[in-house]
Amino acid sequence: MSPTPTAAPAIELIGIDKKFGAVHANKNINLTVAKGSIHGIIGENGAGKSTLMSILYGFYHADAGSIRINGQATVIDDSQAAITAGIGMVHQHFMLVENFSVLENVILGVEGGALLGRGVSEARSALKRLETDYGLEVDPDAIIEELPVGLQQRVEILKALYRGAEILILDEPTGVLTPAEADHLFKILGVLRDQGKTIVLITHKLREIMAITDTVSVMRRGEMVATRRTTETTVEELAELMVGRRVLLRVEKGPAAPSDIVLSVRNLTVKDGRGVTMVDNVSFDVRAGEVVGIAGVAGNGQSELLEAITGIRKPASGEILIHGKPVTGFDSARLRALGLGHIPEDRHHMGLVLGFEESENSVLGYHRDSRYGRGPLLDLDACREDAKAKIEKYDIRPPNCRLKTANFSGGNQQKIVVAREIERDPALLVVGQPTRGVDIGAIEFIHRRLIAMRDAGKAVLLVSVELDEIRSLSDRILVMFAGRVVGEKTPDTGEQTLGLMMAGIAA
Repeated sequence: MSPTPTAAPAIELIGIDKKFGAVHANKNINLTVAKGSIHGIIGENGAGKSTLMSILYGFYHADAGSIRINGQATVIDDSQAAITAGIGMVHQHFMLVENFSVLENVILGVEGGALLGRGVSEARSALKRLETDYGLEVDPDAIIEELPVGLQQRVEILKALYRGAEILILDEPTGVLTPAEADHLFKILGVLRDQGKTIVLITHKLREIMAITDTVSVMRRGEMVATRRTTETTVEELAELMVGRRVLLRVEKGPAAPSDIVLSVRNLTVKDGRGVTMVDNVSFDVRAGEVVGIAGVAGNGQSELLEAITGIRKPASGEILIHGKPVTGFDSARLRALGLGHIPEDRHHMGLVLGFEESENSVLGYHRDSRYGRGPLLDLDACREDAKAKIEKYDIRPPNCRLKTANFSGGNQQKIVVAREIERDPALLVVGQPTRGVDIGAIEFIHRRLIAMRDAGKAVLLVSVELDEIRSLSDRILVMFAGRVVGEKTPDTGEQTLGLMMAGIAA
């Protein structure tokens, strides 16, 4: 359904300006979003997209500028004012109480007064109508922590609609979804648009922009640099507008030259904290000079496999060898000393200490090295000089090694981890989700670094839920399903074939 040309825009942001100290996050932003449309906002990490939407949703106050909703000047002092104005926001990291039911989460904060029973009954009926109208079916009595992330996201959308949202802001909504879940989300967004809702989609995935949006606006370094009708632009143009230069949208690499075996995994079985088998009798090798990719839907044992190989989790049985030496059960420090580098799947929980300076995170895990200090004492000047060199080499922004790591964008946080691990020149690099939540410019940069490691004769083991990434970077692809390796394929294998293997339908 096309937006009505005569209707007032759903959103008008006029001259929005916002600074955080020396960082100018939004510079005189003007944005118009047509009613009943899906409007994409793209830009590199740190471009100011989330700040702009946080101003629209009342989390931040603009230093200058004004907001009009449906043609009316609107003051949005907080998120409650945004909700009153008909705006709902689905955050990248869900705002749900995990041990509450779906229904309890939906009505939380709007329970309907002292007569809770009547409020719950009315909410159940309203929820059923919303589910039917928009194809958002989910069991209202299911407990959130027992639902897959795709259904948890539906609950967030239902929460917003239950509160009367006519405008929905979605921040990186597919970052935690499988390809099938992402496709289903797009169908839901199409239904919402056809029912007259206005969707603002923040993403860095250009394929998603081309697939679902009507209009796309591009931000770069805090400024709005272009707005295009989606049918009148290309992925190449949008990438260049985002980064400010031409971007290579494919991975350039020559043929691999694999040599000696660096990593051997033999009959490995790994259990989770509840004793459930997550990796079931898995065996494979990774050689110097090759990238071995592991494809699979999240939750099929890839995370536990990486944790066992990198010394974070002890396997139940089986053997791990590096250069032929048994290392099963070694801790991370001993494995690093043997030449293992690790870019973890979750940079926040396993790769960084967000309250530390960038320079401290730049040596994290290697901080006992004599070049960074003696004994328990860090030489902060040495750490900072080391960090400055990495910042320049890896184009980490802002170039401030004393800034708290929490104040960097997700893509730049990832670059801090990548720089720390690659610059140690490991013989074996274990990589989990290298470009999760990372913009297209940083993706290109990280991909080049991984291929350079391969070409320098290093062994690279890669896990990613992005099938395009696995196919682009890998020389061999192992497919995991239900904790087992169900097959090995070449990178030219079709996406459909790999998808069927990932779903356990074909081997």
